[in-house]
Amino acid sequence: MALPFEDDSFDVVHAHQVLQHLADPVGALREMVRVCRPGGWIAARDADYAAMTWFPELPELEEWRTIYRAAARANGAEPDAARRMRTWAMRAELSSARYTSSVWNYADSEMCRWWGYSQADRLVGTTFAQQAGEQGATSLDLQRIADGWRTWGDAPDAWFAILHGEVLAQLPA
Repeated sequence: MALPFEDDSFDVVHAHQVLQHLADPVGALREMVRVCRPGGWIAARDADYAAMTWFPELPELEEWRTIYRAAARANGAEPDAARRMRTWAMRAELSSARYTSSVWNYADSEMCRWWGYSQADRLVGTTFAQQAGEQGATSLDLQRIADGWRTWGDAPDAWFAILHGEVLAQLPA
C-alpha cells in the first residue's frame, strides 16, 4: 500500500495471490500504477475460493472453504477475488486492461499429496488456527479438517482446480 520506491520505477509491476488478502485492493492497484513507468505493465492474478472445485468431494474440504472465506472477510479481505478483478481494475482507472482467467489443476498423485498435506499443515498453523477460532472453529474441528485434507491428498483419484482471475494493463506512454 506504500511501496518504498520512487514513482515510475519499474517496467512491470506484478501481484500474484496478493489482492485477495488486502482490505483495499483498489488502492494496491493504484500503488502499483504509481511505481510503474509510463508504457509499463501492471499484472495481477488472484484465486476465487468459491469457484474452487475438487474430487473426492469430502465434507471437511467444504468446511475448510467456509471457514477460510469467513476468516478472510473478517480480516477485511476478499477470498473470491478472481471475479472482482475487472471491477477493481476499473476503479483503479486501468482503462486499457485485459481480463483473462486460468486454472491451476492438481491431478497427479504426487501433486495432490503435496497440496493436501500442505493445506493440512496450514490449517493447524498458529495464524490460521487463531483466525478460524475467531469464526467458531475449535482445534478439534481444524484437526478433523486437516485429516480430511490428508485423506483427499492420499486418494488415488484426487483432483483439485483453482480458478484465477487475471488483469493485464499497459499504462499510457
